[in-house]
Amino acid sequence: MMIDGTSALMAQAQTSAQASKASSIASQVSTMGNGKHKTPAQAVEAGKQFESMFLSQMLSHMFEGIETDPNFGGGHGETMFRSMLVDQYAKTMTSAGGVGIADAVTREILKTQGA
Repeated sequence: MMIDGTSALMAQAQTSAQASKASSIASQVSTMGNGKHKTPAQAVEAGKQFESMFLSQMLSHMFEGIETDPNFGGGHGETMFRSMLVDQYAKTMTSAGGVGIADAVTREILKTQGA
C-alpha cells in the first residue's frame, strides 16, 4: 500500500516526537549516577517513565498495521491522535504493574548511586 505525502509526514513527526521523548527519559535515567543523586521515590518514578516509554514504543509498532474503521473512525484525526492513545495505554499498563522493566531500572539506578 502506498502512503501519501501527508501520512508520511505525520508518521515522521510521530517518530521524531517518540525519539525526543525517549531521549529525554534516557537522559534523566543516565544522570542518576552522574553526581546527581535522586531519592528512591525519584528513582522509582524514572523507572516507571522508562517502562511507559518502552511499552509505548512496542505498542506503536503493534498498531501500525491496523486499518481504521471507515464507519466509526479514520481520517487524519485518528492518525494524529493514535500516538496519544498508545501513550495512555502504556501508562495504564505501567501503573497496573507493567512487565517488570520499571523495577529493573529502579534497581540499577539505586545500585549505580550506591544506595
